[in-house]
Amino acid sequence: MAGGMTLGDLCRLKGQETNTLQGLGLVVGLRGTGDGDSAPTGRALARMMQLMGGPMSVDAVGNLNLTDVEDAKNVAMVFVTAKIPPVGAQQGDVLDVSINAISAKSLDGGFLMLTPMLGPRADNPTVYAMAQGRLSLSPDTPATTATIQGGMKMESNVRASYIKDSKITLIIDRDFADFTTAQRIEDEINSEASFTMGDPNQSRLSSSRGNPSGSGTRDVYAQAIDQLHVEVMIPSLYRENPIKFISLLLEIPIQLANRSKRVVINESDGVVVIGDDVEIAPVLITHRNLRIEAGGGGGFVEIGPDGSPSAAKLKSLADALGALDVPTEDLIAIIKTLKAKGDLYGEVIFQ
Repeated sequence: MAGGMTLGDLCRLKGQETNTLQGLGLVVGLRGTGDGDSAPTGRALARMMQLMGGPMSVDAVGNLNLTDVEDAKNVAMVFVTAKIPPVGAQQGDVLDVSINAISAKSLDGGFLMLTPMLGPRADNPTVYAMAQGRLSLSPDTPATTATIQGGMKMESNVRASYIKDSKITLIIDRDFADFTTAQRIEDEINSEASFTMGDPNQSRLSSSRGNPSGSGTRDVYAQAIDQLHVEVMIPSLYRENPIKFISLLLEIPIQLANRSKRVVINESDGVVVIGDDVEIAPVLITHRNLRIEAGGGGGFVEIGPDGSPSAAKLKSLADALGALDVPTEDLIAIIKTLKAKGDLYGEVIFQ
């Protein structure tokens, strides 16, 4: 059993997600690596110069004359994006922005002109922030990608909305999400024993109502919606102070079902974590010049609890392979083969 964990370690509130602001801007000051004779870039540049009071000529029907800017080789149209943290952002906050070229060859030396930043929905023209500044390029990224540290200033508040219809929704971390965990969280929240503070008839999260004898129906409850979501009603006692309720809720201790039947593999870092209860069927493994018998009674390297033909522990197999100096990438390949063959009794998770 997992110990010392609380709901706050396993869950987050729905509504506390990272949001994206986006804009379409112009980068100037390039070294001949801009968009060249791109018509959209020319129109955007001409329009910006007109709004700033620049002397722009127009044709017979009043449209801007793009011939004035057709030779601008040092300008590029770019996509500008920024991440709003899960806690939201307040007016005046400054955040980093990312810049990606549309057709420019390089953004080196560029400067982003003042760019309005909109929300992720194209049908909502609300300007939430403004971005501008000198571009910084990283040697590890293409020359068409850049960033501006603190390049966006919030013009309005973006708040995390996590209460709807007097309910909050807990979203279980995907590393723990399953039906058993969701049901366990529901039971723990609805269990009076989890909430009492010395008085077994009174919960710190809810009030009781009912007959004069003191028994009644609790107006706080949780309901598991699926393996990822648990809805929790905010009690009437805390409707005016939901933050207090949420803080108490996330402090509830929780014990999870045994996770020892899992294998977690991080191939990029060469890390393999094997649970104690992961078993494999009796198999004979041939690896290059090695032959390993697991769970059988042969005469090779026998891997099993007592030499019986019952299922062997994957951990014991890994120990034997390690003693034979088998590389981690080969251990991972063997685990993949065992799982594909159906001879590994447990869950394999790749990160």
